[in-house]
Amino acid sequence: MSEVTKNSLEKILPQLKCHFTWNLFKEDSISRDLEDRVYNQIEFLNPEFKATMYNLLAYIKHCKGHNEAALECLQQAEELIQQEHTGQPEIRSLVTWGNFAWVYYHMDRLSEAQIYVDKVKQACKKFSNPYSIECPELDCEEGWTRLKCGRNERAKVCFQKALEEKPNNPEFSSGLAIAMYCLDENPQKQFPVNALMQAIELDPDNQYVKVLLALKLQKTNKEAEGEQLLEEVLEKAPCQTDVLRSAAKFYRKKGDLDKAIELLNRALKFVPYNSFLCHQIEWFCKAKNKQIHKREESEAIGNREKYAMEHSNEVIVEGLDPRNAHSDLTECLEAQARCPTALSKELPDAERQRLRQRSCNLQEYHEKSEDTAAQHHLEDLSVSKTPTEKEEMKCQLQNLSENLPQNASNSWYLRGLNHKLNGDLLQATACYERQLGNLLRNTPSGIGSLFLSTPEHEEGSEEMVQGTGSPTPRGLPSP
Repeated sequence: MSEVTKNSLEKILPQLKCHFTWNLFKEDSISRDLEDRVYNQIEFLNPEFKATMYNLLAYIKHCKGHNEAALECLQQAEELIQQEHTGQPEIRSLVTWGNFAWVYYHMDRLSEAQIYVDKVKQACKKFSNPYSIECPELDCEEGWTRLKCGRNERAKVCFQKALEEKPNNPEFSSGLAIAMYCLDENPQKQFPVNALMQAIELDPDNQYVKVLLALKLQKTNKEAEGEQLLEEVLEKAPCQTDVLRSAAKFYRKKGDLDKAIELLNRALKFVPYNSFLCHQIEWFCKAKNKQIHKREESEAIGNREKYAMEHSNEVIVEGLDPRNAHSDLTECLEAQARCPTALSKELPDAERQRLRQRSCNLQEYHEKSEDTAAQHHLEDLSVSKTPTEKEEMKCQLQNLSENLPQNASNSWYLRGLNHKLNGDLLQATACYERQLGNLLRNTPSGIGSLFLSTPEHEEGSEEMVQGTGSPTPRGLPSP
């Protein structure tokens, strides 16, 4: 073909109504998900709509540099149009022919490009226009394509334009309803359900539009009505992937993640290895795990609060300070429970049994609680991975215990813990017993005297038990 003919092609091609002249997206910005969704649509759409998706898939293939694959898609589209649109095959083929011309042009197969340019010209001559005509079918084709590419505002305009010519066309009405629903996600552009209702009236078998109506009803506080409609849709279209995906969205918004995951898994059976569905299932499963964790955490907090209330009442009856009961009794009796020497003292059987029971109860409570500083130190030590980290934690604990005021409520407990971490169990036991004795000093039974020496019991001495071998603190680790 001569250079002049090539120049003429370059003047004609931009006049053709097709994907190459609609400015759908930049060639390097096409997501893998879009190609997957188009494949899915081709598999599950009715035959009369598949040609539209084959045309879009051909353009995607071309943008990725796969022109031979693009030609195969266009051949599929042309065959479907001949089969499904026998009444107006030329009108319906104009977009496909335009795409053929562009792909051949980019492949430098200019004579073949010219063949399809001539086909377009021959069809348009009937409408007194050489290369482009105005008709609702072309507007509809552009509308579906833009809708699939996320150009919802422009898609709405295309369908509105098509409906001006044929106001009762079910396909045009469904397209407008879907475009308006997609735009409804924008808070500044809220649309009523009228478009969806009209589309369903014109095409009662369009289950996808019914799912969108269910989602719209849910959004307008009519969830029960929407769910009833959705259940009917799932009975009629149990295998339609776009229906299953949108239904999963409904149940996810409702908070029923089990149902949402079930629907996505059902869809995945029909389109195995679909990346979008796999990603959605993974996301929903993570949300489900968080939901379970939050519920369990809430129940645990409720149990702790209930126990704390019961325990506060108990210590008030015993004549102890309820402000210190949460930390003092928990920490000291937890330590006492680990030191059998305290219970080996000569006590009346009833008193020893009562003390042992309280120790067990508070030990159980302590295992559930994360509220005390000492517990945080123990946890930090348990997760430290290096000797250096452990030494720093021990330094920090020693610093904390040594700088506490002598009358601090849990000073003996922290000193005992410090001794324990340094391997001095006898000193640790002595500190734990003093803490317990101080705590029980004023009980009517006088049990505190069993854990304190006579001068301490009488004078309230708080002398520190000296420790050995503790390193100097070097700083506090971040939480």
